[in-house]
Amino acid sequence: MTEMLLTFRPVIAILISMIAAGAILVAGERVSPNIRESITMAAAILKAICVFSMIPAALVGNTFDITLFEIVEGVGLSFRVDSLGMVFACVASGLWILTSIYSIGYMRGHDERNQTGYFSAFAMSLSSAIGICFSANLLTFFIFYEMLTAATYPLVVHYRDEKGKRSGRKYLLYTLTSGQLFFAAIVYVYMKCGTLDFTAGGFITGMTRGEASWVFFLMILGGVVKAGVMPLHSWLPAAMVAPTPVSALLHAVAVVKAGAFCVIRVICYTFGPDLCQTCGTTNVLAWFAVATILLSSLIAIQKDNLKARLAFSTVGQLSYIVLGVCILTPISVSGAIYHIVAHALMKITLFMCAGAIFVTEHKADVSQMRGIGRRMPLTMTAFAAASLGIAGMPFMVGFVSKAGILQGAAQAGQPLFIATLVASALLSLTYLIPVVYMAFSNRNVNSDFCDDTYGLEGEASKPLLCPLLITAFFSVLLGICPDLGMHLMTFAQQAAAAIFEGGGL
Repeated sequence: MTEMLLTFRPVIAILISMIAAGAILVAGERVSPNIRESITMAAAILKAICVFSMIPAALVGNTFDITLFEIVEGVGLSFRVDSLGMVFACVASGLWILTSIYSIGYMRGHDERNQTGYFSAFAMSLSSAIGICFSANLLTFFIFYEMLTAATYPLVVHYRDEKGKRSGRKYLLYTLTSGQLFFAAIVYVYMKCGTLDFTAGGFITGMTRGEASWVFFLMILGGVVKAGVMPLHSWLPAAMVAPTPVSALLHAVAVVKAGAFCVIRVICYTFGPDLCQTCGTTNVLAWFAVATILLSSLIAIQKDNLKARLAFSTVGQLSYIVLGVCILTPISVSGAIYHIVAHALMKITLFMCAGAIFVTEHKADVSQMRGIGRRMPLTMTAFAAASLGIAGMPFMVGFVSKAGILQGAAQAGQPLFIATLVASALLSLTYLIPVVYMAFSNRNVNSDFCDDTYGLEGEASKPLLCPLLITAFFSVLLGICPDLGMHLMTFAQQAAAAIFEGGGL
């Protein structure tokens, strides 16, 4: 019995938060909020323990292959743990604990309604994300990918007002349309290849260059929409009408990371480096990523609303992952995979800071934040650290991932990609560091912040403050020791090595 439970850990990890979602719904508003929050925290901790317990086995190549039942001939509801999946799973499950703590503090501090639906949908989103991580084939991946869309929709429309409903409709239009095109491509691949199993280096054979290009286009749409690649990005800034913990979930833990993860699975585990180079499809996608990186940064500079500024920052930062994968060198791909970790830590810190400021001081715009660092020094110090990481400064986790992508661009002989990454770093400093400067500035300080001493009396409550300090701390720690703890750098390097050994490059 014990051995079976150990073997089925990937499935158990998925079911934990699914069961929690059902329990929260059944409990409803009839029970004390303490019970609902206890279920949330217990599920988060159990899921993380389950995922983290697989790290030693995954490091030595144990794949935990599981097929629950056959869906169509030769294709089952199947799960497999590999190095790439472990990177995303460790990030999602680890950050879910912190996001759950933050959500409890935010919901209580902001006196939010619809908390039962919120926490239930939140749990289902993480269940879907872990299912995406451990899917062994395209069909299983698609099922959980669409489940993620369905689970996050109630979070986007949480306030049930007209603005939220409009944003929700846009979200569904973009994600469901691209999802159906993705499914059509999956069906075609099955008809041509007779299998849908992910293989490092790709498994697609028997297609002409034209066929492969069109299938790639249909399939990659499913990834780039959720990853916010321009011009298919507008749902993401619109979704900022949701509560800040939802923004953190969308931008750091689940949806956009699932989109970037999808791009990696399609390019590296479905088509493979050889076929992508033959078709030239990744070259086209790389230039879309370059345009997205630059344009999103320029738009972010113009946004006064802090969450909107951070949303456009996410649009650009996710395209780092897309660009790194499209460069198609082992070091750029490992850098792109590690950027899943780096961006998650840095961006969730920034959104948590924005939420803490909003709940505590009721300020949402950058122009309102002059002197706020004097009341909330810890929050704004964490914001400053994450901002430097987003720009790729040394000793920050963002430097590690971006250095890999830069090295890959140099190896591939792509000076324009290098110039784009350098320009993006400078633009990131332009739209984030002024926020920090204003926060700690003495000039024209509002009377609310007129005292000359720094203190902690204005900081947010501990459930809001502690998670953002922890993520900021790890943004620095992993910048100094990238492989510390969960060996995520090793997993990224193992995944890249397997891809290019399988792809023959």
